[in-house]
Amino acid sequence: MKVMTAKGAAAEKPTNSKREKKHPFRGMRKDWDLYLMAVPGLIFLLIFKYTPMYGLVIAFQDFSIFKGIGESKWVGLKHFEKLFVSDEFLNVLSNTLLISLYKLVFLFPLPILIAILLNEIRKMMFKRVVQSLIYLPHFISWVIVGGLFINLLSVNGGIVNAVIVSLGGQPIQFFMDHSIFRSVLVFTEGWKELGWSTIVYLAAISSVDPQLYEAAKMDGASKARQMWHITLPSIASTVVLMFILKIGSLLEAGTEQILVMYNPVVYDVADVIGTYVYRVGIGASDYSFSTAVGLFESVIAFVLVIGGNALCRKYLGRSIW
Repeated sequence: MKVMTAKGAAAEKPTNSKREKKHPFRGMRKDWDLYLMAVPGLIFLLIFKYTPMYGLVIAFQDFSIFKGIGESKWVGLKHFEKLFVSDEFLNVLSNTLLISLYKLVFLFPLPILIAILLNEIRKMMFKRVVQSLIYLPHFISWVIVGGLFINLLSVNGGIVNAVIVSLGGQPIQFFMDHSIFRSVLVFTEGWKELGWSTIVYLAAISSVDPQLYEAAKMDGASKARQMWHITLPSIASTVVLMFILKIGSLLEAGTEQILVMYNPVVYDVADVIGTYVYRVGIGASDYSFSTAVGLFESVIAFVLVIGGNALCRKYLGRSIW
């Protein structure tokens, strides 16, 4: 029988480490088929996400479409200085933050509540019908959704205003009234996307161990207590993940939705960074300034994701990384 001394064991350990260092890609060779499947996605990211980032240099130039990036004049931070002293942009930034915060406060908790309630439904047919009805709007484009609500809320022939008038009220110009338009944005966003967001939480709830609920029932816990003490803590990681992602898109504010629904009358309360970039970049052909605005939005979004993750890790004990 071969006996290995402590000295011999110590001598062999470095040999194993050297072997591991000698083959750093051994794991990749073992799972080469999985890495091969990831190649199309990586190529997509490289071509459509990272390659266009070269165009960010336009933000530091007086860009001319006739001269191109190579021959356009470099102006340093000129467009960023213009950005921070512009009263119009400050109003746009304020609108973006307000609309995003309204959506975060009113719409973020609802999918969690809907998922918990759907999980408690025992009649599968009814549950499937409800799920289908609330998921369906997600697959409808904002162009169609915008047209639908414009017709429903129209002063001339809209069903909602017809009901208001029949009850003795005055017609409401939902898409013209500064005090109402943001509420319309929040409501239509919720109508379209709540069902889709619910899927994530339903998937998280389905992974909760049923034995926890059985033990709670034996201890006399009511449904409300089971939801509060079992369901919510079990999906806390998913909630934190979704919250951080929401914070990261805080400055996006639903650009496509607003482009479809707003008009010059409500620019003062509805113009957000995305629509402002569209109007300035394409409408006024000020490509350098609009690129500077877009770069500012991206940097702030990155900072928000990092900050949100740090705060969740510090105060909630959960984070993405």
